[in-house]
Amino acid sequence: MPGKIKLPLASKPLLVRMVERVIRSECVGIVVVATTTDPADQEVADLCEQEGIACFRGHPTDLLDRHYQVAKLYGADVVLKIPSDCPLIDPAIIDKGIHHFLTGAASYDYVSNLHPASYPDGNDVEIMTFTALETAWKEAVRNLEREHTTPYLWENQDKFRIGNFCWETETDLSMSHRWTIDYPEDYQFISRVYEELYPGNAAFGIQDILNLLTAKPEITLLNSRYAGVNWYRNHLDELRTIKPEQTKQV
Repeated sequence: MPGKIKLPLASKPLLVRMVERVIRSECVGIVVVATTTDPADQEVADLCEQEGIACFRGHPTDLLDRHYQVAKLYGADVVLKIPSDCPLIDPAIIDKGIHHFLTGAASYDYVSNLHPASYPDGNDVEIMTFTALETAWKEAVRNLEREHTTPYLWENQDKFRIGNFCWETETDLSMSHRWTIDYPEDYQFISRVYEELYPGNAAFGIQDILNLLTAKPEITLLNSRYAGVNWYRNHLDELRTIKPEQTKQV
């Protein structure tokens, strides 16, 4: 969906609503939108300026370089990567990830809630040290490692100290609940959630959404055909740590 981050949600662009949720995290530091130098993304830079959101413009296709350069510019010791197409992300999940990273039994280089995943798709949190990010930036050579930023880290568990935090409910909705946006049906789903919940509680969380879907199951059906579809499906022959059951073809 070209231009998906500019689609309206509760009278503001989707990207603005997403940043609004990210900065509700109690542990978050500097929040920066890392967009591209492509002329088409001038609109994103203009939007960020208009809304008072920090913005960095970097490589159009090498996201590993883009994230490394913005982290270097801001002097970051720790970097959180959150996709820009997750406007339902729960700030409390971001805080859980940061807490796990900072207080875990091990001293981690990389922590996520994706290996294995358990939360509804669209609550992606990845946390890494700048040192680990810099190592990946220097050593990663495969296209998928450059395009998706972190595969070099979680694919090399003998080189990095890898951690993961799962949903404390011991529930796995990662393949059945799709709360991210790639298709028009996803936008219909997310728009409906915002219409139902945002006016009464702008800080609605994961349980509020699940309660809504229980009360109105027809909302889940709006994009259920794409549940479980993710970028892994195009790289199963290249990813060593991802199994076919962790994705679905369209």
